Amino acid sequence: MARIRITPYMGMVLVAALAAACGGAQNASAPPAAPAPAASAAADPAAPAQPAAAVEPAKSATAPETKAAAITKVSWGKVDDKEVSLYTLTNATGLVMKVTNYGSIITELHVPDKAGKSADIVAGYDNLEGYIKANPYFGATVGRVANRIKDAQFKLEGKTYKLAANNGKNALHGGKKGFDKVVWDAETTETPDGPQITLTYVSKDGDEGYPGTVKATTIYTLTNKNELKVEMDATTDKTTIVNMVHHTYWNLGGFASGPITDHELTIHADKYTPGDPESLILNGAVKPVKGTPFDFTTPKAMGKDLKAAGGKPVGYDVNYIVNGEPHKMREVLKVKDPKSGRVLTLEGDQPGVQFYTGNFLDGTVKGKGATYNQYTAFCIETQKFPNSINVPAWKDEVILKPGQTYKHTMIHKFSAE
Repeated sequence: MARIRITPYMGMVLVAALAAACGGAQNASAPPAAPAPAASAAADPAAPAQPAAAVEPAKSATAPETKAAAITKVSWGKVDDKEVSLYTLTNATGLVMKVTNYGSIITELHVPDKAGKSADIVAGYDNLEGYIKANPYFGATVGRVANRIKDAQFKLEGKTYKLAANNGKNALHGGKKGFDKVVWDAETTETPDGPQITLTYVSKDGDEGYPGTVKATTIYTLTNKNELKVEMDATTDKTTIVNMVHHTYWNLGGFASGPITDHELTIHADKYTPGDPESLILNGAVKPVKGTPFDFTTPKAMGKDLKAAGGKPVGYDVNYIVNGEPHKMREVLKVKDPKSGRVLTLEGDQPGVQFYTGNFLDGTVKGKGATYNQYTAFCIETQKFPNSINVPAWKDEVILKPGQTYKHTMIHKFSAE
């Protein structure tokens, strides 16, 4: 029998083959060698082939999906030589909200309907210029004092304060340059509950005629439970009055869907505070809603008793006394759009809520491809009662003193049925 001489190289090949046959066992104390890149193997055709078992297969041939950033920011212009930005917040379920630090304004909020199709359900504009021009407080934080103050004046600690009369002879929504017309400081945070933006503004002593330097904060959180949580607070260095509100105009069908007269509304309020039909100024009167056009204690279309509600112009612009403890979180109201199936449930911790059907919208305001005609949007603003400072039974509600903190929380819950 012919003898085969085993060279050192052949011995190495045999050892490698035996190792492969035995499962490619390696020294447990040493990590497995990384496979050579394909390009290196091609460059050296003489290199011995690597055993297939030594190559780790790819985990997936499909690239992972790119997740939308929870918070983004773009420049949106300047006001009063201050930078204005537009922030986009996206929660874990895909709800998208846009906020600008000008006026602490929510410019967009996209919510799915019963078929899963999203639409922007808040009124507003495509650009900063729209908000700078005269606009009906779309999406803003309104203050220092929201709603109307009779004769644009009030008495506090024996002194009379004169305000700007920007609504006939009365003051409205903080004056000529209220919180909705200034640039706020902004910080964003990704919280466990969802993306959040904190907006802060310092209103100086004497601003719009009000006493005291007030530091105001608005926090918007787009929660992963499909909620818009609004938290407002304020402190002062001198006795003053504060009543901040959130002033978004809603249309749950989206603004290509027509008026809100078919929206079904339930308000948990057995009483309301009627005002003068023309000036809408409250004088302290309280009436039951039962038997009146203002009764929404059971679901009712917003348009059903619209004309009977009266007013100039005709429609709802009324403050309700919310049932339950005045300063506890509780369900305030529920709105459903029968066509889209979108539902908005509002919780709040204020004594009252203003319901407004966009009566003063007359088609001259346009934005985001929509024409804002009468009754194309509604507002639901939890609040202290309007003109409280001039009503003895209510005035203590709106007075803020040094060392105290004004607080106001409202939670908008979105769903579809």
